[in-house]
Amino acid sequence: MKKIYFLRYSLLMLFICLANWVFAQTGTITGRIVDETNLPLPGATVTLKGTTLGAAADVNGNFKIANSPLGAQVLVVKFIGYEQLEQPITVTGSSNVTLQLKSSSTLLAQVAVIGYGVVKKTDATGAVDVVTAKDLNKGAVNSVQDALVGKLAGVNVTSNSGAPGNTATIRIRGTTSINASSDPLIVIDGVPISNVVAGGAPNILTTINPNDIENVTVLKDASATAIYGSRGSSGVILITTKRGKTGAPVINYNAIASLSVIPKEVPVYTGDEFRALVNQLYAGQTAVTSLLGKSNTNWQDQIYKPAFGIDNNLSVSGAAKNMPYRISVGYNNSDGVLKTYNFQRTTAAIGLDPSFFKNTLTVHINLKGLYNTNNFADQAAIGSAVNYDPTQPIYNGNTRWRGYTTWTTNGNTDINGAPVTLATANPVARLNETENTSTSRRSIGNVQLDYKIPYVDGLRANANLGYDYALTFGKNNVRDSTQWIYLPVASGGQKANYNTVNRNQLAEFYLNYKKDLKSISSVIDATGGYSYSHFYTEGNSESSDYAQTTFNPSNPYKTEYYLASFFGRLNYTFKDKYLLTLTLRDDGTSKFSPENRWGLFPAGAFAWRIKDEDFMKGSTLFSDLKLRLGYGKTGQQDLNNNNNYPYQPRFTISDNASRYQFGNTFYNTLRPEAYVADIKWETTATTNVGVDFGFLNNRLTGSIDAYYKNTTNLLNVVYNAVLTNFAATSLKNIGSMENKGVELSLNAIAIDQKDLRWQIGYNVSFNKNKITSLIGADNPDYIQPNLFAGISGTTSGVIQADKVGYPINSYYVFQQIYDQNGKPIENGYVDRNGDGKINSADLYLYKSPNPTVLMGINSDIAYKRFDFSFSGRLSLGNYNYNNVAANSTYKGFYSSLGYLQNQTTAASDTKFTNAIMTNQSDYYIQNASFFRMDNMNLGYTFQNLVNNKLKLRVNAGVQNVFVITPYKGLDPEISGGLDNNFFPRARIYQLGVNASF
Repeated sequence: MKKIYFLRYSLLMLFICLANWVFAQTGTITGRIVDETNLPLPGATVTLKGTTLGAAADVNGNFKIANSPLGAQVLVVKFIGYEQLEQPITVTGSSNVTLQLKSSSTLLAQVAVIGYGVVKKTDATGAVDVVTAKDLNKGAVNSVQDALVGKLAGVNVTSNSGAPGNTATIRIRGTTSINASSDPLIVIDGVPISNVVAGGAPNILTTINPNDIENVTVLKDASATAIYGSRGSSGVILITTKRGKTGAPVINYNAIASLSVIPKEVPVYTGDEFRALVNQLYAGQTAVTSLLGKSNTNWQDQIYKPAFGIDNNLSVSGAAKNMPYRISVGYNNSDGVLKTYNFQRTTAAIGLDPSFFKNTLTVHINLKGLYNTNNFADQAAIGSAVNYDPTQPIYNGNTRWRGYTTWTTNGNTDINGAPVTLATANPVARLNETENTSTSRRSIGNVQLDYKIPYVDGLRANANLGYDYALTFGKNNVRDSTQWIYLPVASGGQKANYNTVNRNQLAEFYLNYKKDLKSISSVIDATGGYSYSHFYTEGNSESSDYAQTTFNPSNPYKTEYYLASFFGRLNYTFKDKYLLTLTLRDDGTSKFSPENRWGLFPAGAFAWRIKDEDFMKGSTLFSDLKLRLGYGKTGQQDLNNNNNYPYQPRFTISDNASRYQFGNTFYNTLRPEAYVADIKWETTATTNVGVDFGFLNNRLTGSIDAYYKNTTNLLNVVYNAVLTNFAATSLKNIGSMENKGVELSLNAIAIDQKDLRWQIGYNVSFNKNKITSLIGADNPDYIQPNLFAGISGTTSGVIQADKVGYPINSYYVFQQIYDQNGKPIENGYVDRNGDGKINSADLYLYKSPNPTVLMGINSDIAYKRFDFSFSGRLSLGNYNYNNVAANSTYKGFYSSLGYLQNQTTAASDTKFTNAIMTNQSDYYIQNASFFRMDNMNLGYTFQNLVNNKLKLRVNAGVQNVFVITPYKGLDPEISGGLDNNFFPRARIYQLGVNASF
């Protein structure tokens, strides 16, 4: 019996020991889930990765997970409106952890850089938008502009060419000036950048590697931009680059390989079609038909090719003791679809953020460098490929013109004869015999010191010293024995060299005082400071024939201007619900006379956080609701073409071709230039009303804004009265213009589940532009032609003009008459003034190149480790002048100079044979509305590789996926609306990999 009891007792003790051993292998995790301000997030869920163990946070944000396996584990924390967090933890018997989530709502937690400070977007009183790095367009983007396309309401980004590294036109809430700049001010890490791009240099945004960007803030209304005064009238784009963070070093490598192809070619006649039409139209005229060749050459196929590109970026970030750092390098090498075109860019960036004296002094050091080389090719080959005779071969065996088929004066009977210099040039020869290259070196840097002044709580001083230095040099050489170069020596080719140096300096200082006055439930935040900028440009250009026997005069130049500014801003918050911002900036510019030099630009804004009112406390529908009101004035002194001395009398020394002879000696002369002594600031006043909102715990967030912009004292190039001034035109303050519109932005979290998350963004903007006064405005019929909108293919006439009551740069055309079949009647136009004649008096204003409605849509969906994103844009109401089609007529097949040229197939639509005034017909003003799918990207992420030290994402994507448009030209998206042999936008297929260690 004793043995039985002993056995039972032994088994019981063994069971208890085993149970204790088993339970000793688990632990308990407790903790708290909070937001970025350490407020609890009740309802947030936390799970132990790879298990079913989990819990939800209580009303205080606390949670508890029992029976967790010991050792290294990963907690997965999720809450609607916040980024998912995966937090490594080592579980012991009892573990406690605080888990802080970052908001994923663009409305809830974005920090906006607002000029001399930052503010949470929820506290912003002006019209401010923020795009973070994760929201930028993905893929093979060569510039920040490509990454921003379609992302923001009211921001229209149009690339000026399909070439890699091309410039872009950026408009924020429409065009604000006639002849001054409408480009927004761009500020990179606190350094305002000049909008003047040196010849041969890439656009200013190409300086910044898109992989280095942390976020982009866009200031749209005057209450937000007035702190920048004269430079903020067209909006402000503030670019903040990534910084280092405390912790172990993080190495990130990103690589993208791309293949570019042209989606379509300009439709032209084939060799056989061309022969048939010429023989039909010129039957019996052997002088014409004998010029036909026997080939079938697709000249566009000869100048375009599939183009490859590679983009590599490497960054290292971390902290060395108390100094966070980030160092990055990037290399991009992209060919263009036009043969011989190439863009190469090497960038380097260093960001250091040391702190001293117990963190009372913080220093931000930024240094960015760019080395860029370009081979621009001879882009005139694009037009030549459209128009060159398709019955001719590329080479015809001549010895005088390097073997390339070339039109000669004797009807091509002697292939080595004298050239027809004005004939269409052989497009292959243009590419192969042209060396159009440039090199650009640029450095942007600044040192910013922020010091918390002792003994005065909340007072700090900030000093910012910055620079922007750029050197560009290049050449545009064409070998001799080429027909299209006939100056200074016929068929002598050319050697053209140029160089430009830009040196810009910045010095700024301001004091900031922020105080929480709890006794009156108020917070004041006051800033006052001074800014000084100097902009200096010098350069030279010279040219000669290729053998350098005959030289054109060189063209050296130097120019500079200064800006000095005093500024102040007061932010006042009452009960965390009522926010008031007052801004004042006094700007002085050396471009205007002392009497008009200074401009005072005030602004004010008010915001009411309605959601925080007591009557909204119980609302389950609204998670955010804020009303914004703003008004302000900004100025404009940024004149085009380096016009830095418009008010000063100036004399220009003549070149050697314009000398005056006394006896046997030739003397250079001094020529007076036009000037206007009382030139002054152009001023834009903006009124803005906006509402920010959030629904369903910020599952749906957004904003709606309505604005009115009125620009007065327009800087306008107008004709001078006869026998006044020293030129036919001069820049004056004449006229006014308005822009008014509505913007809506929406961001939705459509699905938020454990393995599936779907976010959608949408924006739409409506803008109506109108000229409200011009010189001669008392005459309702007064029209001011746009002197810079000439028609290609003719030496006279412009295609755009301005008139009171019409949008800027409306088309200035004849009203076409059509037959009963809807076909245009050649030279049949409406006699609008009824005088029985058709002449310039019958021209009228019709349509505009500017869109009235812009939409953008983007989507990002993630399923487990897969992700898929796309973004697209819709543009409505924009019209183009199809200059390519306007130059295509049956008359254009043959020139009396003795050569043939191809036409686009648009010639068969009209069958015009005289073509006297057809290129000014409104028939060629065509609806260019479009929807473009900008990019699609599919990726897969490998996590926790190499002992949880490596995260790897691979992706594939397409850019410029497709376009839907009624436009009859090659591409509907043309900046300014004048479509003439546009460098085609490529469709880009890309493969990428991103590795983070």
